Amino acid sequence: MGHNHIRLRLQRPNHLLALDVSLPDHGITVILGASGSGKTSLLRCVAGLERAQEAHVAMGGVVWQDDRQGVFVPTWQRAVGYVFQEASLLPHLDVMQNLAYGLKRAGQRVTTHSLDQAVDLLGIGHLLNRSTAALSGGERQRVALARALASQPRLLLLDEPMASLDAARRQDILPWLEKMRDELHLPMLYVTHAVDEAARLGAHMLVLENGQVKTQGPVAEVFANIEQPMWVGEDMGEWLQGTVVERHADWHLCRVAFDGGQMWLRDSGVALGQMVRMRVLARDVSIATEAPQHTSIQNQLSAVIEAVAPDAHPSQVLVRLRVGPWAVLARITQKAWSDLALHTGQAVWVQVKSVAVVA
Repeated sequence: MGHNHIRLRLQRPNHLLALDVSLPDHGITVILGASGSGKTSLLRCVAGLERAQEAHVAMGGVVWQDDRQGVFVPTWQRAVGYVFQEASLLPHLDVMQNLAYGLKRAGQRVTTHSLDQAVDLLGIGHLLNRSTAALSGGERQRVALARALASQPRLLLLDEPMASLDAARRQDILPWLEKMRDELHLPMLYVTHAVDEAARLGAHMLVLENGQVKTQGPVAEVFANIEQPMWVGEDMGEWLQGTVVERHADWHLCRVAFDGGQMWLRDSGVALGQMVRMRVLARDVSIATEAPQHTSIQNQLSAVIEAVAPDAHPSQVLVRLRVGPWAVLARITQKAWSDLALHTGQAVWVQVKSVAVVA
């Protein structure tokens, strides 16, 4: 853990935002929660756009707010880059002018180096002379990201940067966000309510509910915590990471091997040797007490039952299974759990009906 510490209280119309957390000083910390849980308010307090009470905000060892010491650093001195849901670009200026204006307004000398780096990183060199009105939603967000990076911030705040984009544009922009994560050693706070974005981008996760921290920790651990499931509903699932080891042209499938097993999935053109993250939803996993035979479900993994918890509906339970070092969730009926006499510690087989590649 680095020196990113946030303690604050802020009265909102419908709840009190109150938290005290230490966060890593590198990589992406995803702040997840339903609408109105306090995610944006938290970002605004970190940026100094909103003044919380009883607050201590320290980023990278630099104190931005400390009410006990009477310290409050104004936003323009906080070295934060802020990217909103809607890219707030100036319509009468072209892309390059927008980038330069953003820097001037941040009180920065325009260093061509930092600007060139941001333009290269986000692949927007070919857009510089374009009118912002002629950009797609995804291109606008890439320009907004470059503008935030060009000011050489100490911290990047991203408030649902893909909320206004359709599914195809979101898939376009995710690789650019991954590139930023992988190439910049810059801490980022990333607000979203999309579980797939959290799984794909985040290293650390903070889950808010009505202004309180419901849980926090490394992403994989938070996802695997069924005693405190945050995603009731269809979205609930786990992800695993593996390497593409075979492609079968006739069947249009590729085989991904990982510690604990392997799975066949739809070939989306991923190169051999490429690392992929796969998302397995609880609704697509079934459990068998013996190795299944004569079944159309090709992906079968040897597993051990680790935990069971009630699901949102009383007819169902969530079962967490260990496959090698990975956790996999299965949603089954209470009746099936009872009929098969399943219990924790038991060795079983899981059948995975469908897998989504998320990276």
